Amino acid sequence: MQHETGLGHPECPERSRAIIDRVENSDLQSVLQWRRPDPADRSWLESNHDEGYVRYVEEACLSGRAGLDADTPISHDSYRVAQLAVGAALEAVDAVMMGECDNAFCATRPPGHHAEEAKAMGFCLFNNVAIAARYARRHYKLDRVLIFDWDVHHGNGTQASFYDDPQVFFSSVHQYPFYPGTGAEEERGAGKGRGTTLNFPVSQGTDGKKVREIMSGPLAEAVQQFKPELILLSAGFDAHREDPLGQLFLETEDYGAMTQQLRHLADETCDGRLVSLLEGGYNLKSLAESVEAHLRALTL
Repeated sequence: MQHETGLGHPECPERSRAIIDRVENSDLQSVLQWRRPDPADRSWLESNHDEGYVRYVEEACLSGRAGLDADTPISHDSYRVAQLAVGAALEAVDAVMMGECDNAFCATRPPGHHAEEAKAMGFCLFNNVAIAARYARRHYKLDRVLIFDWDVHHGNGTQASFYDDPQVFFSSVHQYPFYPGTGAEEERGAGKGRGTTLNFPVSQGTDGKKVREIMSGPLAEAVQQFKPELILLSAGFDAHREDPLGQLFLETEDYGAMTQQLRHLADETCDGRLVSLLEGGYNLKSLAESVEAHLRALTL
C-alpha cells in the first residue's frame, strides 16, 4: 500500500486492498496461510539486475523522484516495498520447496515481469519472478525451472533474463501486437537456450477457450518434455474482458480453469510445486474476483 503511484494510475494501492478484502470476506480463510515477508537481501536483487541499477532505484525513491520512466512512478517507500515483493517471492519458493504448503500466491506489488537487467518498464521495478527462479536454482540446486506468464502483456524482462539459459524455460501467452512489442512466435531463445523460450501471441478479442486450448495442447507438451522441478507463474489478470488495459476476453471462471490446468501439469512434473506471483490486473472488481477464482483452484 505504501508504493504510491499517484492519482489515476492503474497500478494503484487499491489493487492490494481489493484483493485482501475479497479474500478476507470469503470462505477461503480456513484453508489459507497468510504470511508477511521480510525484504529480500540486496544480493538477490543483484542476481538479476545490474548493481548500479539497483542503487539507482533506491536513490531515486529516497530522493523523492516522481518516476523511473513515464509509465513507472515511484514514491519514497517504493524501493523498500519492491524489496518486500521480491522477499515474498523468495519466501514462497522456500515454503513450497520445503513442503510447508502445497503451493503459494504472492499478492504483491509493484509487479515485475517487464523489468530488465538495468531498466524499469511498465510499472515494474525489479523482476520478482526472474529473481525467484534464480533463487530456486541456486538455493535448492534445481536444474530445471519453468516460468509461465499469462498476463495480457508479454513478460519481456523475464524472457530477456533467460533467453540463452537452457535451465529456465520461459513461456508466455499474451496479446500481440501489443505493449511492450516483444513476444513474437519466432522468439525461441538463443545459444544453448534455443528452444526454451515459447511464446503464444494471440490477437485482440481472443477468449479464454483459446487460451485453455493452448495450455492443454502445446504448452502441456512443452512442460512434459522439459520436466521442471518447480513451476513459477506470472499471474496477471489483465486479460480479463473488463480490464481497461487489454483487449482480450477472458472471464473470471477462465482463471480458475487455467489454474487447474497448471496445477495438473505441476502434479505431473514436479510434485505439485507451484508458486504464483501477481503481475497485472487493473479493474478492481474483476481483479479481486479473478484472484479469488485462482486461489480456489489452488486450494482444491
